[in-house]
Amino acid sequence: MTNDVAEPALSATDALRPWIDGIEIGVAVDSDAGGDGASREPFTRVPDTATKVVVRVDENGHRDTLVVGPSTRATYHTSKRLASCVQVRLGPGTARPLLGVAAVELVGRVVRLGDLPGASARQLADELRWLEGEDAVGRLMEVLPGRLAGGDGADRSRREVLRAAVEALSTDAGHVPSQVRELARRLAVSERQLRNLFAEGVGVSPKHFARIGRVRHVLAHAGSTGWAELAASTGYYDQSHMTADFRTLMGVPPRSFFTGRLPVAQPCQSLSRV
Repeated sequence: MTNDVAEPALSATDALRPWIDGIEIGVAVDSDAGGDGASREPFTRVPDTATKVVVRVDENGHRDTLVVGPSTRATYHTSKRLASCVQVRLGPGTARPLLGVAAVELVGRVVRLGDLPGASARQLADELRWLEGEDAVGRLMEVLPGRLAGGDGADRSRREVLRAAVEALSTDAGHVPSQVRELARRLAVSERQLRNLFAEGVGVSPKHFARIGRVRHVLAHAGSTGWAELAASTGYYDQSHMTADFRTLMGVPPRSFFTGRLPVAQPCQSLSRV
């Protein structure tokens, strides 16, 4: 096993809770930087619908303030160099007001926060550049509420619809995810409008959001229940559909993955230096 350390996610304050899903402080591995190769443990970066802001300092003192977009499929890496970091998971609808870009523009990308076109992103990068750990978290708690509270009534309405849809499609809510067509009808929007809301505020379509959530649920609960029961409780038609979906997103079927299971990436792990 690697010596990676990740502290539990910090709860966001009441003012940040609609915008921030969690903050993690940890020590992770830079899989693509140089180094002496002393640590080369393999690990998995699982699919993730969240956009993240990462403040990272490597063992040589090099600082990065990065934006990590949603990842739609698993990737597998070999560890190399250690880096400390703070990782902030942005909530649905946060990318545009905070970073100045739609979430869909960040899918599969790792970019410097200061390289994004918006003035808000550049200002935030300057404020976080020399901070780390609890200092970076404290600064975020200070500046984010004022920057994220704007927008007119239409903006707030769209965010409310998006967040309601995310809740309904999430396996973390303790229920089988809704069907997209039924959900759109219940929220009084068209399926096209719902797709546009997800592209802007999450980065992936509602169907792909639900698929990623189901696979992450399987990853979290496999071994505690049988495959068929797990498929049913996660919203799959049957076990074969679960296996096919898992293989598409993870690259291997569930049994093969869990037979040779690799550690799941800690905060900042698998990020190349940009």
